[in-house]
Amino acid sequence: MTAAGAPLAEGEEPVRGPVRASGLLDVLGVASVVLDAKGRIVLWSPQAEELFGYTAQEALGQYAARIMVHEQHLDLVVKLFADVLETGEGWAGAFPIRRKDGTTRLVEFRNMRLLDDRGDVYALGLAADQTTVQRLERDVALSARIVSQSPIGLAVLDTQLRYVSVNPALERINGMTAGEHIGRTAREVLPQWDTDALEDAAQRVLETGQPLIDVSAVGRTPADPDEDHAWSLSLYRLEDALGRVLGVAASVVDITEQYRAGIEAEAARRRLALIADASARIGTTLDLERTARELADVAVPELADVAAVDLLEEIVGGRRRHLGPTEPAVIRALAVRADHATDALEAADPPGRIARYGSDRLVTECVRTAGPVLVAQVKDEDLPRIARSAEAAVLLARAGVHSYLAVPLIARGEVLGALDLKRTRNPLPFSEDDVLLARELAARAAVQIDNARWYQSARDTALTLQRSLLPSLPSVTGGLEVASRYQPAGATIEVGGDWFDVIPLEDDKTALVVGDVMGSGINAAATMGRLRTATNTLASLDLDPARLLAHLDRITDQLDQAIATCQYVVHDPRRRQCRIANAGHLPPVRVRVGGPAELLDLPTGAPLGVGGVEFSTTTVDLDPGDELVLYTDGLVETRRHLLDERLEALLALLDDPARPLEDVCDLLLRRMHEPDNHDDVALLIARARDLP
Repeated sequence: MTAAGAPLAEGEEPVRGPVRASGLLDVLGVASVVLDAKGRIVLWSPQAEELFGYTAQEALGQYAARIMVHEQHLDLVVKLFADVLETGEGWAGAFPIRRKDGTTRLVEFRNMRLLDDRGDVYALGLAADQTTVQRLERDVALSARIVSQSPIGLAVLDTQLRYVSVNPALERINGMTAGEHIGRTAREVLPQWDTDALEDAAQRVLETGQPLIDVSAVGRTPADPDEDHAWSLSLYRLEDALGRVLGVAASVVDITEQYRAGIEAEAARRRLALIADASARIGTTLDLERTARELADVAVPELADVAAVDLLEEIVGGRRRHLGPTEPAVIRALAVRADHATDALEAADPPGRIARYGSDRLVTECVRTAGPVLVAQVKDEDLPRIARSAEAAVLLARAGVHSYLAVPLIARGEVLGALDLKRTRNPLPFSEDDVLLARELAARAAVQIDNARWYQSARDTALTLQRSLLPSLPSVTGGLEVASRYQPAGATIEVGGDWFDVIPLEDDKTALVVGDVMGSGINAAATMGRLRTATNTLASLDLDPARLLAHLDRITDQLDQAIATCQYVVHDPRRRQCRIANAGHLPPVRVRVGGPAELLDLPTGAPLGVGGVEFSTTTVDLDPGDELVLYTDGLVETRRHLLDERLEALLALLDDPARPLEDVCDLLLRRMHEPDNHDDVALLIARARDLP
């Protein structure tokens, strides 16, 4: 046995040398008195001196009854003394004694007969103050009752961190009897706990004496091996009255309800944060695919490990669709997002693909019923109803899909498609709270998706109208090779007023026109169409460019206060010259063979529709191989840069006269026209060539 009373561990040496006594006897102050057969005191301990008031010199040799009891108790004491010596039966009880100072004190006695090696008989009396004994008894009884009836789990571990005692509450918490605890470590009793951290903490308390208060621990015990529980753990070092370390006391309080409430509160906070995040991140543009990607990005990984956003194909095309009970769903995938590379991502329809899902598929059920479909625990037989094909079902099984949720995308009472969610790494199944969160995300995103859908449809229609108003140009006309581009504004569905034209004239001449009607919408498009028609008619008269602009100015002045800028160029390949007139437009760029690109210095002129302003014609050389670049202001003007800076950037890009014109057009639009520009662009590039 060790000094603490625990069994010796294997290889452990027994304690050698003196061992300090327990402080309990010092607290009791037990006095020892030995009487011979005649009742005379032959041994008298220091505690007896303190209890009775007589020194050893005063007490030894005296008859005990004469100095220790009152006269009225003398006969009783003599009889009790004789019984102990004659029968050998011990006697215990409380008895009033007389101290040297004449006071009386109740003392607890334990009396017994002693024999020495010669057969002589003695009486041993052990005595302690009754008040002290009763106080200790009350303390022990109170401690025992508190420990046994406390709802808090209590345990005492020795210095080797083995259980010495546990109370009934801890037996219930751990699902093991006290006997199954005693002599074992926490690692042996609670194999499903993180006992390394627990034992390290207990060892620190044992070494330092600093208590560890209210530390949370989560785990499972034999009492409930299938559910996690949470406890508040406190550890204290135990010492006796002399300061000797006895072990560690542990208190365990079950706080599972508070722990679960905290988890639920944190989950609620995260759900609110996710909804707020969705409000900020979804619908930043009116681009349909981007809006779908934003929804998928919000859902992963907070809600699901894999998310897909699918729309009914009829809805994408602007038609309404109501599925019958046996009809398949024709679905276009808009976005797919996974938190990690997984087979589940390969099993999903890639963005842009159109797939048919049979009437038995869960996503079909979701869009047909306009309600969520939840499979909290996915089994093997569920995968064929989730996947688009048998091969995809195998991939989902390999990815470890264990929970599935689909919620409809509903906007303005119409089902647009579905948000498809799967969990692979997240060990928790989808819950009803997750269903509510997914529906909230889907509801917010569906409105944005519907807006983007209608915007895209309207924008496609507007672009079709706008492009129909622009000419289809030949690549070569007269003495020019030409290329053109029209780029609509990045954030509007209205048609604009930018236009260009290439008009063949007599004697291999060619007229080049670029114009921009101020404003947008149907009125601007109508004005642009009228001016283009008028320009074509006037060009056939072979007018001087300045006179032609003057006629256009009068026509524009009659078109409901319309204003337009315009540049009119007539190229004569025989003279290798261009005659140019400008009406408030940005200067064209000439790129000469062997020389740098330059802005032509032309009179600016007033825009068409102002009235009363004369226009002038400027003649410039344009040799074979030289280029003339005409453009509208949407190519160079931005809100963040000075116009001079943008014009310098344009010239820097026109550094290679040999580059194919189609490539030049693509380069200028890619580098100069910013996606968020609110103005459309018309671009016309002509390169002079030798006549056949």
